[in-house]
Amino acid sequence: MTYLLISLPFVLVAVVAAWAARPRTTAAGRRRLIATSIAAGVLVVLTAVFDSVIVATGIVAYDDGRRSGLTVGLAPVEDFLYPLAGVLLLPAVWTLITRQTEPATRHDRTDGGGDR
Repeated sequence: MTYLLISLPFVLVAVVAAWAARPRTTAAGRRRLIATSIAAGVLVVLTAVFDSVIVATGIVAYDDGRRSGLTVGLAPVEDFLYPLAGVLLLPAVWTLITRQTEPATRHDRTDGGGDR
């Protein structure tokens, strides 16, 4: 089994969860897309740097027969699927949990103010 095939179920679960937790409004969807893109970009850069370092130092070695052969620096592209799954899955899980526990509206207080 290749590293890519091992990673795909995690990405698939993350994509399904992200779809299920998609925002209900266009503005919220746009904000989530921007935030997700920024987080994914940061994680891709960090993964490229630190995976290259740990491969270069010999801390981790990969079986060449199980890799796709594509790399970013010294990091195999398969290693980028886990951060991608995380950046999709964690906000989705948070959204699904809070969507079920928060009241229907945020302005249902009748006293008209916050803490005094």
